[in-house]
Amino acid sequence: MKNGLLALNVVLLVAVGVLFYLHFSSRKATESRPAVAAAVNPGSAPAGSCRIAYFEMDSIESAYAMVKDVKSELGKKEDAMTNELSRLEKDYRSKASEYQAQAVNMNQTQSEMAQRDMLQRQQIIQSRESQLKAEYQDLQMRKLTDVRKKIEDFLREYNKNGSYSYIVSYEPGLFYYRDSAFNITGDVIKGLNEQYKAAAKK
Repeated sequence: MKNGLLALNVVLLVAVGVLFYLHFSSRKATESRPAVAAAVNPGSAPAGSCRIAYFEMDSIESAYAMVKDVKSELGKKEDAMTNELSRLEKDYRSKASEYQAQAVNMNQTQSEMAQRDMLQRQQIIQSRESQLKAEYQDLQMRKLTDVRKKIEDFLREYNKNGSYSYIVSYEPGLFYYRDSAFNITGDVIKGLNEQYKAAAKK
């Protein structure tokens, strides 16, 4: 009797195992089919799928007119900063040479005054350099934020029909594979430049 119950339990256990296997293996097969179909034909992706487009940031930086203008403006600001600091340093060196030439004829009071003057000039240069660098960094941050906002606004409008779940910028080393079918760099450059030119005419 005990052997009969044991055999029955074993049969039932095997039957349950087979049912579980058949149930979950058939579910995996049906779940994998839409993913394959979506990969083959991305235009007919089922509802709830995730499509990602990308654009190449280095191409945007080299072809977007606004970025070129921003780089030019930052370059001019940097040149002006360099020129001003060079002039201040030149004046400092000139005054140092003047004091060195007069050093043999200076008394202690005059020598101390000259040292204080040179120290004050050095502090002025350092203070001005810090100020100019802060101004440059602030300008750079504001301009880069403006560019980023223009790109984000364009992409929001570009994707208003909801074709993509995400649009990312491609950075070398960050992504290891990309399908060129989802490369929208050309559209982004064209659209951004058209918007920038239209805004410049206003």
